[in-house]
Amino acid sequence: MDDKTEATQATTTNATQEDTTQADRALKEKHRAMWAQGDYPALASELIPDLGAILVEACALKPKQRVLDIGAGAGNAAIPAAMMGASVVASDLTPEMFDAGRRLAADRGVELEWKEADAEALPFADGEFDVVMSCVGVMFAPHHQASADELLRVCRPGGTIGLISWTPDGFLGKMFATMKPFGPPPPPGAQPPPLWGSEDHVRELLDGNVTDVQTRKQMVTITSFHQPEDFLHYFKSHYGPTISVYKYLAGDEEKVKALDQALTELASAYGDAHGDSPFQMKWEYLLLTARKARAGERATEGTGQ
Repeated sequence: MDDKTEATQATTTNATQEDTTQADRALKEKHRAMWAQGDYPALASELIPDLGAILVEACALKPKQRVLDIGAGAGNAAIPAAMMGASVVASDLTPEMFDAGRRLAADRGVELEWKEADAEALPFADGEFDVVMSCVGVMFAPHHQASADELLRVCRPGGTIGLISWTPDGFLGKMFATMKPFGPPPPPGAQPPPLWGSEDHVRELLDGNVTDVQTRKQMVTITSFHQPEDFLHYFKSHYGPTISVYKYLAGDEEKVKALDQALTELASAYGDAHGDSPFQMKWEYLLLTARKARAGERATEGTGQ
């Protein structure tokens, strides 16, 4: 190969890498804008306020441990961790949610660090944290292996990893599947968020790097809605991914009506009403905890329920 050919190939490679970097940057900006829409902090505090505390308990946090919450939002898990006496960093791609988190932390009388961060390129040192956790957060990073590699990297050997993710077969997983045909095609390489709720998928992501894996599927009961239509209106005004799909459909009344009907029917299928009691919904999630394997330690399968 002559020098001219090598130079041409190098230029082509550099251009391709730059295009990939720009595309990734644009994708992350799109994700940030999506989650900045609506009011996810209110949704988290009104619908799933206990989910973060459940994750913190499962991670068996101890005072003074160094803890990272990835995709922390307004601190649904980070704040309960700080209340346990841990030194907590709440990281998220969308810092617009931090103001709500700071107010809530102040109300609870705790302090923690809020850090804008991409789950696929965390700005932290190798092994910096004793516990790395995420409560329905890291699952929304588009490239699953990249974010899994990062959460493993920043956890110290022997440290704890804890995850709560919506399952593919649960309500939120089905909601994303329902919205998918109505939205824009996903970018190349992006994977569906609810895959993080599949035990096999997460084990594959963490393969060979963890031990003492414990998994169980649980339900969170939602009683905030009186009928399926209440759920629809709430998510259309509060939940970034849902808002984005409807914005994509703007002007197409037939598709908007079709999506309205599909989501209302889905909510009805996953809900239950008893007489005068509120309309109840059951949302399934996967709770996973593991320990990062130390050098030379053989990873083990762990157990699931």
